[in-house]
Amino acid sequence: MDQARQEAVTWRNRALLLFDRIAMPVAVCDVYGAVLLANPAMAAECGTTPGRLRGRDVLELFSPREATQVERIAQALRLRHRSRYQVSVRWRAPGGAERYGELTADPVSDTAEDTPALLVMLRVDGDRAPSPAPPAGQARVTPVEARILALLAAGATTARAARETGLTTDGVTYHLRRLSSRWHATNRTELVARAYALGVLTPGVWPPEAPAAE
Repeated sequence: MDQARQEAVTWRNRALLLFDRIAMPVAVCDVYGAVLLANPAMAAECGTTPGRLRGRDVLELFSPREATQVERIAQALRLRHRSRYQVSVRWRAPGGAERYGELTADPVSDTAEDTPALLVMLRVDGDRAPSPAPPAGQARVTPVEARILALLAAGATTARAARETGLTTDGVTYHLRRLSSRWHATNRTELVARAYALGVLTPGVWPPEAPAAE
């Protein structure tokens, strides 16, 4: 038994070494899309390190270009289908360019009965120049939008933001989509960054808050 365990550890270490050296961006996520493990190439696409990607939602890092793709995959996973799934995505590269490509997710597990993890690979198809900064007038937000942004900056989920603001989750999503469209933000991380850059949220204050209305 000890020898078998030692061999398993040896092969695991070899697999992790290979995982880190793969040039293609790759991550392992749980069935809900939270990153469990990412290689340096995947972290580089997000402008961070592999360790800091752990626990992040892969679909917040890479925005689906069609929401219906994600809904179909989620339904298939609930039914324990084990097909390969592909999602067209876009994201903001560290240099500011908007990139687009495709995420491929393969369910993997030791047995058919186990809840699968997702082996996620990113194919980069191309990029576009950074979007221009929004005009000054677009920095104006409603009090509800400012509150939602402050909650997101503090790490709140959509459900918690809905409870705190008295909205439904669909209502929160509606405001976030409007802001994302207005500010050309590709995900929630960028949306919060834009809010700080535009002065909608006060830098250096915790918990995050919007400046008092004049």
